[in-house]
This record gives sequence, structure tokens and C-alpha cells, in this order.
Amino acid sequence: MLPSFTVDLLIMDDESVGSEPSRQIVQTLQSKHAKSIHTVRIHCRKKSEGKGLASAVLLGFDKANYNVLCCMDADLQHEPEAVPSVTKPVLTGLSEFSVGSRFTDGGEIGKNWPAHRRLISWVATKLATPLAATTDPMSGFFCLTKDVYLRGRESCQVSGFKISLELMARCKPNKVIDVGISFKERVAGESKLTMKQNVQYLQQLVILYLANPGVLIPILIFLCLVFISLYYAASYMGLM
Repeated sequence: MLPSFTVDLLIMDDESVGSEPSRQIVQTLQSKHAKSIHTVRIHCRKKSEGKGLASAVLLGFDKANYNVLCCMDADLQHEPEAVPSVTKPVLTGLSEFSVGSRFTDGGEIGKNWPAHRRLISWVATKLATPLAATTDPMSGFFCLTKDVYLRGRESCQVSGFKISLELMARCKPNKVIDVGISFKERVAGESKLTMKQNVQYLQQLVILYLANPGVLIPILIFLCLVFISLYYAASYMGLM
């Protein structure tokens, strides 16, 4: 059971046709909860301030008022009801970073999620596994402290699409705890996944591996051993 705590809800909105309606909704919420200890804010980011999901999240964390930071999607694929469970490991000091995972105990994906999206997610997860101690490095629902965030803030690449992976690899949290979540069908908006984003993800992986030689070197050694083993096996069998 978590103790009560004050929440500062900051909505990051990139300049789009939906920016003004979003602003109006936030203004309505502000009026409705004017006497509450909790706050609701919105930052409608202009294109001149940056673009892309990662830079929007980093800007939001920079503007956050409290020491515990939680990021989640606003299209209701991430359930608001899961916020207490996802943030609990960080709020109670059990970990420095927690992840709302689709692939751990209690986690699930919407039944109508296309097979090709499941395959892409599985491959992307396997490629990132050495960089992040989580079952779901692709998750956009995560929590960390501002102290941990600032540990790697300056080295974060704002072009990185998977910001939780970027932060885990750059900030090097001492412990990551996965919390099972139900990943629902999108209620509003549309998928950001494109072929361009897939290429950018691979570029992000290359940069992160190069920035973490302690992870890269064992992988290279393993691949070399596999290659040498295959070479000698092929020679023994007279294939070379």
C-alpha cells in the first residue's frame, strides 16, 4: 500500500492540429481541480523547440517539479490505473528504475495487436537485451528518480526513439524492476511506428553499444568464438 503523494501531471504536446483542443481540456481540468494539491499542466512544444518523442520526454523531465519521474503514453494503451504499481518500486526505494512490462508476470498485450507488430517487438527486444536489465526495453511506461535521470542526461541522444532504453543504457540505474502491465488497444491517435523509425532504432542500438564497450566486448568475443568453432567444424567435415 503506497502512502498518499502529490502528483504533478505534465502533458507534453507537440505542435499539431490537436494542440489547441488539448490545451482547452487541460484548462478545464485546472479549473475543476483548482483547490487540489495535485496539478495539471501542458506544454505545447513548438517545432523550433525540437521534434520527436525522445526529446519531448527529456524536455518534460527537465520541467518536472518532483524527484520521481514517470512517463507514459496518453492514448490509453497504458492504463492510468497501473501508475501506482509501476511507480511503487521507485517510490519505496526498491529500485532506481521501474518498467511497465508487457512480457513479465502479469503483463499482456491486446488480443488485436497485429502479428507483424508482435514479431517486430520481439526482435527489437532481443537486440536490446544486453543493454537493459528488463524484459521490455521497448516500453514507454517507466519510472525513475530525477537523480538517476541527471546521471546520464547530458549523454542522452534526443534522436533516440526508444527513450526508456536510452535512459537505462545512459543512466545505468543500479536496479531495474519490471512490473506487469496490460498493453491495451489504442483509444486515440495513431501508431508512430514506420520503417524510418525502425532504421532509427537500429542506429540508436549501434550508438548505445559503442557507448557501452563493457557490453559490446563480450558479445564480440562470443561471436568470434562462434565463428572459430564453425570454421574448425567446417574444416573437420571437409567443407573448406
